[in-house]
Amino acid sequence: MRLKPGYYLNDDVVGLAKDLLGKVLYTKIGDEITAGVIVETEAYFGIKDKASHAYGGRRTNRTETMYGAGGIAYVYLCYGMHNLFNVVTSVENDPHAVLIRGIEPLVGIEIIEKRRGMSYTKGAISAGPGSAAKALGIDRAFNAKSLSGDDIWIEDHGIRYNEEDIAATPRVGIAYAKEHALLPWRFFVKGNKYVSKPNKV
Repeated sequence: MRLKPGYYLNDDVVGLAKDLLGKVLYTKIGDEITAGVIVETEAYFGIKDKASHAYGGRRTNRTETMYGAGGIAYVYLCYGMHNLFNVVTSVENDPHAVLIRGIEPLVGIEIIEKRRGMSYTKGAISAGPGSAAKALGIDRAFNAKSLSGDDIWIEDHGIRYNEEDIAATPRVGIAYAKEHALLPWRFFVKGNKYVSKPNKV
């Protein structure tokens, strides 16, 4: 079942980042449908979060998507080469986002393997935000697309993880965020090979 638009309007981005674990992210490109179970996320808490692109109310061409109402895709280029996919959450002008850092291939596995040039048995195929986006064919063309449309969407398949099976750790690669770099706002499924490193608790 697709997540309802109201799901994304929740202003508790940290709770949402955790709740998205086990949900299934789909893309449809042409007639190719691929999907993966979300196994790793990071929460970015809008204008108050030093790690967020919108920290301090910063608005640029790139960040403007984050200020839309929750339920759209925010895709940006990292290091000039990796497309990273985020779920925009909360209400308009409250720029919260959840970065999808890892997915476990579920649908269209042969297509995913072709996109990544490796077997789905290798965790590296979709571990890490750049790899996860590439596995599902997500690029900048998806930026600002509705998650309630037919190009990209998220479904609830009833996959649930127990509290003890979820790790909450500091986010990755944001040392510049000073004290906010230590916040335990990265969530992942313990022991899942499609989680990026560091993946030990």
